[in-house]
Amino acid sequence: MHMYNKLYLSCFSALFLLQSSALLAEDFDVDMANVEPKAAVMAPLATKALFTDVVTVGERGYAAVGDRGLIMLSADGQRWQQSVVPVQALLTSVYFIDADYGWAVGHDATILHTQDGGVTWQLQQFLPETDKPLMDIYFFNRQQGMAVGAYGMFYTTEDGGKNWQATFHLSLVSADDQDFLAELAETDPEGYLLERESVLPHFNRVTVQGEQILMVGEAGFVAVSDDAGQNWRRLEEFYNGSLFDIHRTATGSLLVAGLRGNVFRSSDDGDSWQEIELPVSATLHSIFEDDAGHIYLTGNAGALLQSQDNGQRFTDLSQPDGRAILNGLPLAKNLILVTETGIKLTPIGKSE
Repeated sequence: MHMYNKLYLSCFSALFLLQSSALLAEDFDVDMANVEPKAAVMAPLATKALFTDVVTVGERGYAAVGDRGLIMLSADGQRWQQSVVPVQALLTSVYFIDADYGWAVGHDATILHTQDGGVTWQLQQFLPETDKPLMDIYFFNRQQGMAVGAYGMFYTTEDGGKNWQATFHLSLVSADDQDFLAELAETDPEGYLLERESVLPHFNRVTVQGEQILMVGEAGFVAVSDDAGQNWRRLEEFYNGSLFDIHRTATGSLLVAGLRGNVFRSSDDGDSWQEIELPVSATLHSIFEDDAGHIYLTGNAGALLQSQDNGQRFTDLSQPDGRAILNGLPLAKNLILVTETGIKLTPIGKSE
């Protein structure tokens, strides 16, 4: 794990780990291209570590990912068992297309794959020399998928991840930088290839409905693809801070959330956005929704908010321990929350 300029990570403890590891690598002149992955350590207190994402695994139950390659499985959201993972990278996102096939991504451009519901994982990609983390992953089916991350990293696969291709979409670059790149491509082809790696923002999260993909990132970046990622267009910027999640509600509205408690809502598919006033100002990491249409926001300092009117107003349900909540899932009358100090099953509307 290494230091990434201007990269807003899931929580401050993760950023500290990144910076420390980067300094060590520099001090000892580590050749990162030849660093071999080390298997995650089986830890009795693994559920108390930093976790960044949690998802359902078909009808099997739930999977959570986090620090040092930790992946945990649970059938009921209460008892968790650690999986066998061949890497110790900080994992940032996990996705299951069904009860068996899943993928996880993280730092060192790591991509992991499972075919047994998350019990064991195989390494599909590990690139510590990139000095960049992947932040989100999505699969349309068992073969076609995409992974996105820092500094515009964008990988696609057509064979279930056996091969991942780095992809560059000029339409995701700002208009000014597009002109600059076009000129550079004619005058300095080598410089053009180098510059392409620095003109894109960090891609933080994607949400998919059918063939439409919406993606958010650094500096108010929002982009949409209507053909499963083949072509993209950037939406007009309405906020200059980083956005960490985007969610389409059951009724079709869009919500984005990011730095310092900034939340925006669109009822016209992103053509216009309304700022939503919140009772907290903590940086927000995730948005999710339960079967009743209640929408939840999670973030730093124990931030947990609920909306019962399609994201127009939010009630403060923040947790008193003040620990960052990175993501969550509804489970009956509870929420499974993944935090900087572990996985928690919390009654909705109640403090611990």
